[in-house]
Amino acid sequence: MSEFISPDDTRYDERARALVRIGREAIAVADDEKLDAYFADDFVFHGPDGDMTYPQLRSFFAAMRAAFEGFACERRAIIGEGPYIGSRTCMSGRFTGPFEASPIGTIAPNGQPMRLELINLFRYHENGRLAEEWVQYDNVGFLRRLGVDLTEGR
Repeated sequence: MSEFISPDDTRYDERARALVRIGREAIAVADDEKLDAYFADDFVFHGPDGDMTYPQLRSFFAAMRAAFEGFACERRAIIGEGPYIGSRTCMSGRFTGPFEASPIGTIAPNGQPMRLELINLFRYHENGRLAEEWVQYDNVGFLRRLGVDLTEGR
């Protein structure tokens, strides 16, 4: 049994399977057409480093793909209720290019594997497009895995 949910797993409804697909087909790889169809024009992202608009989030995904070779965005668990989906998400790859979207500026690659575990809550509009997302993850732990010495300069 895989640790990740398949987009073909019929234990999940179509909206949940679409969430799995968008991670694999338009976040892990560049497909702005699919992203544009999935995200609402008024989408807002709420994360540890503040809010982002959809264009800002799309740029963040591009920065992740550029920095992390073999970048993946997979779902481990999904729970849905009404217009909401909760998910455990795993992003991973090998840190081979500069990461220009970190909260502390550009980070030089260290060649090491990267794995970022997130807890997401998604809200959808009645038309099915993604309207809002809240994300929590360990930003300090993420920076440490990228090789950042957070005690430097003290």
